[in-house]
Amino acid sequence: MTLHLLAVGDVVSPAGVEMLRRTLPELKRRRGVDFAVVNGENADGVGIHPRQADAILEAGADVITLGNHTWNRLQIAKYLDSHDRILRPANYTDRVPGRGFAVFDTPSGARVGVLNLIGRTCMDPNFDNPFPLAQRLLRSADCDVAVVDFHAEATSEKGAMAWYLDGKVSALWGTHTHVPTADLQILPQGTGFVTDLGMTGPAQSVLGIRTDMAVNRFLGGLPARYEAAPGPCKLESVLFTIDTQTRRCVDLERVDLFDEEG
Repeated sequence: MTLHLLAVGDVVSPAGVEMLRRTLPELKRRRGVDFAVVNGENADGVGIHPRQADAILEAGADVITLGNHTWNRLQIAKYLDSHDRILRPANYTDRVPGRGFAVFDTPSGARVGVLNLIGRTCMDPNFDNPFPLAQRLLRSADCDVAVVDFHAEATSEKGAMAWYLDGKVSALWGTHTHVPTADLQILPQGTGFVTDLGMTGPAQSVLGIRTDMAVNRFLGGLPARYEAAPGPCKLESVLFTIDTQTRRCVDLERVDLFDEEG
């Protein structure tokens, strides 16, 4: 059996949530998507509110993954414990709410395990080491297909994780840097990999932020809370085609949409 899994890049700002709402249902229908994973950790600019998590799920996400801004909106803490279809990085400590790995049923009957991890290079080194943790969680996973959202800064750390888990997961994609990479590949043991999906949100921006605010920062101006850029939006994602019998990725392609109307 073939599983079509869509991984959608970081949703940035309420405008990104709206872009997802307008485009994801038709995209899933047109491309025959069986399962969609959406990174939502920037849905409120930094962090995510429960109402935005609800909107992402209502738009057609089967599961939401998060990252380093998980706790920027603490309202999400209780939501993580009470809702099954949202994950925070598994290598946060056990002292925080939520979970980082779960198995989900698809309409076709395939069981998909989704693992959310966060990197440590150029991030908070206080996170548990994601490499041995991934091995431990996947070793006991009861699922037909396992996939990973690795929310990390360094391209080298993302690539190393993909090779480390090659053959143990069907797909691994990077999130966090908001810039889509052109290195789609299937590794020797069958893992589909891309360093970064990109983002969903303001297209004429610096990583989703107003361009003048980003420039001001690099010119040494006064610090200010970032604001999402106005104007048209984009959705950046990768569609993985997975053979559920062999658990190998057999194809992957970029699926990017641009909203000309704004």
